[in-house]
Amino acid sequence: MMATVMNSVLLQASLEKIGVQTRVQTSFIMQEIAEPYIRRKAIRHLEKGRVVIFGGIGAGAGTPFFNTDTAAALRASELGADAILKGITVDSIFDCHQRSNNVVIFNLLETGNISRALCGDQVGTLIDQSGRIG
Repeated sequence: MMATVMNSVLLQASLEKIGVQTRVQTSFIMQEIAEPYIRRKAIRHLEKGRVVIFGGIGAGAGTPFFNTDTAAALRASELGADAILKGITVDSIFDCHQRSNNVVIFNLLETGNISRALCGDQVGTLIDQSGRIG
């Protein structure tokens, strides 16, 4: 879980470098680098136009046998997110049957994919709310 926090802080630094306001929230207490995950606070950040990045959320989600993807989907559902962005290091995906939100899965190593995904451009694979892969 610590690696996800480290990745979150790196993503935050990259986004802030280009002028995007962000906040990192985590289930771990790490006052120096991230806020604790508080649903209302995350919603307030989103209302102010900030990007909220969740790191280390699997361990504190109350679901010890599920991975960080499951915890991210849970947080997205709690916040009413339009989509979950998942950067991976390969061009293929595993079939899944998630029904709660849209998931965009894209190759993290292809230059520009993070920006394109955040801007809503078509990149990677979209798995919609009905589980259809497009």
